[in-house]
Amino acid sequence: MTDSLTLIPGQITLAQLRRIASGGVAVTLDESCRAAVAAASAQIGAIVAEDRTVYGVSTGFGLLADKRIPQDELALLQRNLVLSHCTGSGPPLGDDTVRLVLALKAAALARGHSGVQWSLIDALLRLLAAEVCPVIPSKGSVGASGDLAPLAHLAAVLLGVGEVRYHGEILPAVFGLKRAGLAPLVLGPKEGLALLNGTQVSTALALKGLFAAGDGFAAAAVAGALSTDAAQGSDVPFDPRIAEIRGQAGQIAMAEIYRRLLAGSRVRDSHVDCPRVQDPYSLRCQPQVMGACLDQIAHAAVILEREANAVTDNPLLFPVDGDVLSGGNFHAEPVALAADNLALAIAETGALSERRIALLMDPGFSGLPAFLAAEGGINSGFMNAQVTAAALVSENKALAHPASVDSLPTSANQEDHVSMATYAARRLTDMADNLWQIAALELLCAAQGIEFHRPLKSSPALEEVVAEIRAQVAPWDSDRYFAPDLVAVRTLVSGGGYRRFVPGLLPDGD
Repeated sequence: MTDSLTLIPGQITLAQLRRIASGGVAVTLDESCRAAVAAASAQIGAIVAEDRTVYGVSTGFGLLADKRIPQDELALLQRNLVLSHCTGSGPPLGDDTVRLVLALKAAALARGHSGVQWSLIDALLRLLAAEVCPVIPSKGSVGASGDLAPLAHLAAVLLGVGEVRYHGEILPAVFGLKRAGLAPLVLGPKEGLALLNGTQVSTALALKGLFAAGDGFAAAAVAGALSTDAAQGSDVPFDPRIAEIRGQAGQIAMAEIYRRLLAGSRVRDSHVDCPRVQDPYSLRCQPQVMGACLDQIAHAAVILEREANAVTDNPLLFPVDGDVLSGGNFHAEPVALAADNLALAIAETGALSERRIALLMDPGFSGLPAFLAAEGGINSGFMNAQVTAAALVSENKALAHPASVDSLPTSANQEDHVSMATYAARRLTDMADNLWQIAALELLCAAQGIEFHRPLKSSPALEEVVAEIRAQVAPWDSDRYFAPDLVAVRTLVSGGGYRRFVPGLLPDGD
């Protein structure tokens, strides 16, 4: 690792989290947090020394909270909790997500309200620094009493149980610990509970979805401007006066983006006096629809940054007051609702993009050759590109159904309302991938549409977009194997390559 990053617990930014997810950065915590950690740990020590009854320290868990645990079994209590909760299923989380989970859990514990020893936090940071990722199954959490099952699989690795992934290789946990310079831990009072309680997995998945959605949103915004020029659409709907009298922040921002992207287009100048009165909504209403989606992304970004800095285990210690309070910060409803809002924004962004693709296929609306094929009949052109986009849009519609409205009671009805945040966040990755594909298809179609207006030039910004595509994909003169073209442009989209055309627009730490 050649780069370093020092986090201040409680003040972590989305930009920092993006860097952690991308990898290649050595993460440390600001030394100022050590005092708070030590104070809370000392409070736990006093509770044990005084033989006080405190949930999760000297009692069982959930419905078994009334069971008093002898002092000589407190370490076993924490170990048993971790191992018994390793019930996850499904494919393992990717390294990017696990890196976020490790960093978020370490930062949350370092706020000094969990009662853990610094050695536990250090162990999490050592795994992160050594690029040793616990193998964490992606399914099995309802996002209520924390992400219990996935975080148990993380915690088990610290005990030397389970598996890790190191540079793509699956290893037994004990070997992973050795690579990180660690030996299996013996958990102190409350430490197992502090590891398992918390929303870090749901939050990490939602952050991954937020960043991916931003990449797709930027590409779709650029593609929309390019499609507008290819279809000889009007830029009048992007006049700032229209947006200003409605007052919606997202719409105002998007109208400015479209004006900037289209500024100086000779294609636009060529049809200023055309008889078309109004464009279809997929062109004309872009500021309204994309602006509303942007507002949802911005709202989710605020919630997720806040959650990334939160203390979400239970019970919570307040050493200054000497209090130990049981609450419900582990309930991931804020993450679930934010993820559901992101899902709606992703689905709508893709839906609007697909409608523009369909418009470009139709000579009656676009004025371009049918299916963007110069010699239609012998060539099918981009006919099936719209079919693929329609399939992906339909899939995203189904995936966008809110997860947070579902709840199944767990733990013998002690946990009688749950958030389903983990699934709400996890499905965002698939949805964003679909959006990347849809945006890539539109970029290919719109770039082809611009070719039919040559020798006229689009705007300087959009000509740069076309040139970048043409560096990867030749103009479509006759039918050919389509798949490599889509892969090439999708790679530009997924890599965040279109963010530079919308500087300062996205609120996700770019």
